[in-house]
Amino acid sequence: MSGSVSSPVGGSVGAADEGGTPPAPRLPSTPSTASRSPSPSGGGLRPYAAVFAGRLQLTLQYRAAALAGFATQLWFGAIRVLIFVAFYAGGSAHAPMTLANAITYTWLGQALLVFLPWSADPEITEMVRSGAVAYERLRPVDTYAWWYARALAWSVARVLPRAAMMVAFAGVAMPLVGLGHWGLAPPPSLAAAVLFAVSLLGLMTLSAAITLMINVILVATMSDRGANALAGAVVNLFSGMVIPLAFFPDAVRPWLRAQPFAGLADIPFSIYFGAITGWGAVGAIVLQFGWAAVLAVLGRRWLGAVMTRLQVQGG
Repeated sequence: MSGSVSSPVGGSVGAADEGGTPPAPRLPSTPSTASRSPSPSGGGLRPYAAVFAGRLQLTLQYRAAALAGFATQLWFGAIRVLIFVAFYAGGSAHAPMTLANAITYTWLGQALLVFLPWSADPEITEMVRSGAVAYERLRPVDTYAWWYARALAWSVARVLPRAAMMVAFAGVAMPLVGLGHWGLAPPPSLAAAVLFAVSLLGLMTLSAAITLMINVILVATMSDRGANALAGAVVNLFSGMVIPLAFFPDAVRPWLRAQPFAGLADIPFSIYFGAITGWGAVGAIVLQFGWAAVLAVLGRRWLGAVMTRLQVQGG
């Protein structure tokens, strides 16, 4: 079965023709740009740095969206903190983490919430709907690297202002007014802070890699409904954003922390407040970057195959 997308000039972009219609003309049989490797030189990497900087600056201009997002995340953060307080008040003898760590976990989750890859890149979604995705084959750049830089800039630009405001409120303002036990606690040691910073880089690279996988599914199916509908639920549950993975049964916890989504929330947050330390933290960080590399390799190959099969119909 194949899908199709209407083009602005009355045609459509699809994976294949069906029925008795004559075969549609294919794009020029040149190698897909998704299979081209960017040059290791500065000139070869300049387009990707430019698209990253351009989208970063563009997205940072949406200050009202950042303020609205901060207010929303602050509200839900407060609700989640109260839920944890009520839960621990009912008995915390066998709780897998302390209440203070659970509160810290909550505020970290709200500060970095937008890093979760809930959906495909909205610009790629619009390209698929309009048929303009076919033009991506004509760019003299590696398509996967181009889209990766765009996705990374999109997530970083949305997180930066919200995270800064959340840390200022929960980590600075609340302790100043005597509510430090309800706020974001600092890392317990310098080592934990350094390991968290490295893990945060792993979170960003992994988030962009998962977003690119959703993009590829979108292009392959020519529809954003299935991928976007499933991504949010899967990411929220298996990242530990809804329920920290430490609260899951002991039998499944090691498997949950080995899957890629754990690197989006549970692993970096656990490193932050010292639940994962030393070589355990190093191994968890290696797992984050390892999953990002695996998903990038798989996503790039799949994108190359999908872009090679694209057809332009009508005209």
